[in-house]
Amino acid sequence: MADLRPALAADPPGAAAPGSDPQHLAIAVVRRAMAGPRPGEAAQSAMSTRPRSRPGDFDYAGPPRLSAVLILLYPQDATLSFVLTVRTDTVAHHKGQVSLPGGAWEKADASLAQTALREAEEELGISLAGAELLGELTGLYIAPSHYELRPYVAYVASQPAFRPSRDEVAQLLRVPLAALLDPALRQVETWTLRGREVEVPFFDLLGHKVWGATAMVLSEFAAMLESAGASPNPAD
Repeated sequence: MADLRPALAADPPGAAAPGSDPQHLAIAVVRRAMAGPRPGEAAQSAMSTRPRSRPGDFDYAGPPRLSAVLILLYPQDATLSFVLTVRTDTVAHHKGQVSLPGGAWEKADASLAQTALREAEEELGISLAGAELLGELTGLYIAPSHYELRPYVAYVASQPAFRPSRDEVAQLLRVPLAALLDPALRQVETWTLRGREVEVPFFDLLGHKVWGATAMVLSEFAAMLESAGASPNPAD
């Protein structure tokens, strides 16, 4: 693992989102979900912009750069949660957007899973030496930044003491995992992106619109949780 950055910006508190019953999203359910099939593009497309950007929309030379992101699960107030970051206005890509921690593969990385863990350590200011890597989700190509993205899921048994990077993270969002299963938190709006109108599905999480590749990754993960029997409602 890469060395951690020095003590960084404090973790801003976040309000709890709806649908956070811990009994319906225990880590055992997540392990069962990760052991099952991945629905792939069929689940991702539910939260993809329509029409989605394609490689031909951009003039890139060479193959896409490999990258990886991490859905980091941890217990918070007896509820399984994960973190998202609001990116600063000084990062190279996706300024101000809500993202999963992650970044580009480097030659020193033995695998893309290591890339996801290393980048999460650097962005969040934590050590993941004891993290349990639960598996990989379906990769996807991000046309606007010309990245091939590989998502991974990991779990730590206690809540980390986050110290997010000032350079990369404007705000840290602590999201109850069950919020991904709440249909009321999935919305669609019409936006103008790169000069054309598109329909943009997004998760409304803690007052932030989570869209694009991040929403597509979370959409597949939510579909896998549902297939494993997870429910946001205690009565279900």
